[in-house]
Amino acid sequence: MSNKQITNTVLMIEPVSFGYNYQTAKNNFFQQNDSVSVESIQEKAKEEFRNMVDKLRKFGINVLVVKDTEQPHTPDSIFPNNWISFHSDGKVVLYPMYAENRRVERREDILDSIEKEGFIINEIIDYSRAEEEDIFLEGTGSMVLDRTNEIAYAAISERTNEELFIEFCEDLEFSPVVFHSTQEKNGKRYPVYHTNVMMSVAEDFAIICKESIQDVKERKLVIDFLQTTKKEVIIISEEQMNHFLGNTLQLENDKKERFLVMSNTAYQSLNAGQINAINKYSQILVFDIPTIEKYGGGGVRCMLAEIFLPKAES
Repeated sequence: MSNKQITNTVLMIEPVSFGYNYQTAKNNFFQQNDSVSVESIQEKAKEEFRNMVDKLRKFGINVLVVKDTEQPHTPDSIFPNNWISFHSDGKVVLYPMYAENRRVERREDILDSIEKEGFIINEIIDYSRAEEEDIFLEGTGSMVLDRTNEIAYAAISERTNEELFIEFCEDLEFSPVVFHSTQEKNGKRYPVYHTNVMMSVAEDFAIICKESIQDVKERKLVIDFLQTTKKEVIIISEEQMNHFLGNTLQLENDKKERFLVMSNTAYQSLNAGQINAINKYSQILVFDIPTIEKYGGGGVRCMLAEIFLPKAES
């Protein structure tokens, strides 16, 4: 049985103390800060979060919501896809995180609640001890997985260690595609902090900010892999990447209808040709999350940890 690329079930973590995270802002240039009160930011983020959950469920997508805890303080817990991933053979992978205050997002009780929903966990692969050596690999933020073709794409950065990425690929039997992706900030170029803000791989198409891969050979390598796996490649600009257009995810509902989920910021940056290309394969589902994007520096895709685990026979 080939692995599915699209799931109808996602894990989302409801924030209790969402806000600007100084620890992640060192290399996440999508984050912004201002003088708005912490309480106001949390209230707006919670409202955006709940609206997103309601809309996903309305369209028939299964959302497992777990509420964050007051203590320890985890301002980025709304982005669970960085510390955990779920696989169709029953494997769960835990990842080493760059920011110390994100490491405490890993919670065993979340796995318990997933098992209570009837999902089977056969094995836990835990790379988190790599943190002790300042080695990081932040889940499906650091890697964009083509599960069907068993290919993993990773743009190397402070948060995406090449050796650990290769180890992950060996352990889970993915072919690694390694490259470098950068963005312009104040006239200089810096590594894009997560691969999933510059590219997204769906069943029949892929969205990618080609210009962020400055090395011509690396750029050709990535595009060749996408085309070899018979995906229509939809090119976005760096400006569109900065509007979170690379941070999208394809999901399906209980009727097998397909959706590409993205933020309103991302949607507003699309041109007509890109919309037509996506609509051939998926309905576009748009969510308004300006507070989460601004202070968290992550988009809709970052908020979703896809669950591919097998389910117990009922």
